[in-house]
Amino acid sequence: MNILIVKLGASGDVVRTTPLLRRLGGQITWITANKNAVLLRGLECRVTCFSWDERDLVPRVPYDLVINLEDTLEVGLYLRRFEARQLFGAYLADGQVLQYTGDSSSWFDMSLISRFGGKQADLLKLQNRRTYQDLIFDGLRLGFRNERYLLPQPAVTHFHGDVAIARESGPVWPMKNWAYYDELKQELENRGLIVNVLPQRTSLLEHLGDVANHRCLVGGDSLPMHLALGMGRRCVSLFNCTSPWEIHGYGLQRKVVSPVLEKFFYQRGFDPCATTAISLEEVLVAVEAQLGADLPRNREARLRR
Repeated sequence: MNILIVKLGASGDVVRTTPLLRRLGGQITWITANKNAVLLRGLECRVTCFSWDERDLVPRVPYDLVINLEDTLEVGLYLRRFEARQLFGAYLADGQVLQYTGDSSSWFDMSLISRFGGKQADLLKLQNRRTYQDLIFDGLRLGFRNERYLLPQPAVTHFHGDVAIARESGPVWPMKNWAYYDELKQELENRGLIVNVLPQRTSLLEHLGDVANHRCLVGGDSLPMHLALGMGRRCVSLFNCTSPWEIHGYGLQRKVVSPVLEKFFYQRGFDPCATTAISLEEVLVAVEAQLGADLPRNREARLRR
């Protein structure tokens, strides 16, 4: 088969789409955002990656299957230039209106272009208990079988430790940023652990290397969480305002869900109540469980042992 996949961003969403590459056969072409191209080049599978800036270089050949997981008019208009035997996902209908195929409705009914409107889409998202992979694989009639992420080789970095903290989730979702990361770092260090806050990197491969160099990652629903899952690292993931049920944890993840999740579900503003609802103690317990050790409560206790 000749297959075209369009998934531009966000970076974490691109990573969680890569399990498709383990099941789709034939020649696969993937268009992604410029910064994400490095995540798809050099994979141990047959995929040709073009950045969005390189989209005019994509071969204009007939495709057996086009998978469009974007919901923008720009992408819909671009895809009109291709001949597709089968289309899965969003497309631009007559009248310049974005619609989506029936087999992709389980996912897109909860999206920004939902046929039910934004309010009902958010309600469906809150009620949903299926993972992203399950929804997409099922729509493509593949059946999700725990296929893992595919990631390139990470860059070599010298940022090593027991626990990595991913404290920033970007400007789009400010309520993902938990309020107690500083206190968590201090408490874990008091237990004799090496704890690092992930730095900003110019390369996603360096970021990947930093995550790979730690035993456990603590952070919100963001790219580092997906990188940890892809590298086989345990993680503690905090969900303040996004769906914990869409994330497939591969047996590596411990989810800590806000008790007020429904109140702030998929809101992009900021309210400090959303970032303080999960307690420090709950996250500490989750980290200790993930590290798989009965850690001493302080340095003195460790020395007495």
